[in-house]
Amino acid sequence: MITSTRRVSADKPEVQIAFSLNETTELKDAEDPLPSFPDLEQRLQPVLPCRSLKESIEVYKDHCKMANDFNQVKHEIAWLEDRKKELMAELLEDEKASMEFVQLEEEYRILTEENRNLITAHSERAQQLETLRVVSQKRQGSS
Repeated sequence: MITSTRRVSADKPEVQIAFSLNETTELKDAEDPLPSFPDLEQRLQPVLPCRSLKESIEVYKDHCKMANDFNQVKHEIAWLEDRKKELMAELLEDEKASMEFVQLEEEYRILTEENRNLITAHSERAQQLETLRVVSQKRQGSS
């Protein structure tokens, strides 16, 4: 920054002028370290601006922002695809568990029915056995 103080005439106050030989901040931004987009295809990489044209620098900045956004979306898509695979695996596991549950319910129903039949058969056989004992005791008592 260069500063100069001058008096234009004796009856007027001093005038101070300050200026810089550096380019404006907009142009300076273009000289900052260039962003890198290693994951971006070569054809999509931002093209360096013509630093003497403000519009070129603006287009470059917009392109860099879009490249960042694209990169972020690309990573989000990859994450979402991984998450989808995880959820699909969980769903498959849940479906297997559900099928196993249905099979167990059916097996329980069959075993319950079989148990009911066995209890009925046991009662009938116990009743027959009691009847045979009574008949046998009557025969032994009458003989």
